[in-house]
Amino acid sequence: MASTRELQIVRDPTALAHALADLFVSIGRMAMADRGSFHVALSGGNTPREAYELLALEPWREELSWSDVFIYFGDERCVPPDDEQSNYLMAKHAFLDAVGIPRANVHRIAGEADPGQAANEYASLLRTVFGNAPRLDLILLGLGPDGHTASLFPGTRPDTDDDALVRAVYSESQIMWRVTMTPKVFNLGRTVAFAVDGPDKAQILAEVYQGPFDPVKYPAQIVQPSSGRLIWLVDEMAAGMIHPA
Repeated sequence: MASTRELQIVRDPTALAHALADLFVSIGRMAMADRGSFHVALSGGNTPREAYELLALEPWREELSWSDVFIYFGDERCVPPDDEQSNYLMAKHAFLDAVGIPRANVHRIAGEADPGQAANEYASLLRTVFGNAPRLDLILLGLGPDGHTASLFPGTRPDTDDDALVRAVYSESQIMWRVTMTPKVFNLGRTVAFAVDGPDKAQILAEVYQGPFDPVKYPAQIVQPSSGRLIWLVDEMAAGMIHPA
């Protein structure tokens, strides 16, 4: 099990965005104080978008030395970087263009390349920066309605090719290839934060958070950092079916 698991419930999606932006800044400041730089893996989807947009505004924007921030992506759809489905493009528009982060600090997954090649190249990048056991300071994740996270989908052991660090995955439901970090990378994170909102996520959140451990059915359950902090940041509607401990 994870060394710590925290459940933080906030009022609504707006409060969730504020809490996520605050977490980004606080972890970033601690990482810079301790190690001189901040390495963070972003998630895609609508839930973190508002938080990213807040990072482009004061006071959050002024809280970090953006030249010491290094951006990675937990997963990516296999589309060009200017495609509307691109996680990179969403983050670029939401805050990366606005905060003055050096272009060389943003490490996107090459969604336009062959999926296997893109996965291998991203794994090589991680090994170059971190070695064979990459420890990102913050990893942001979401929760899909089927229990997936990043591009780890139900029906396959989520730790397949774990030592590869990054792998190509074909999503049958979306009829497209995706590239994702593996659970090995997620579970080495110093802080891993799930952000979940809305009533449509209430049942799956309860099943993933409190149900039997079955990562083939609910891949998000495999995210259990061995020596890091695991935070579930959820709004009241999403938390509606979680039973008090």
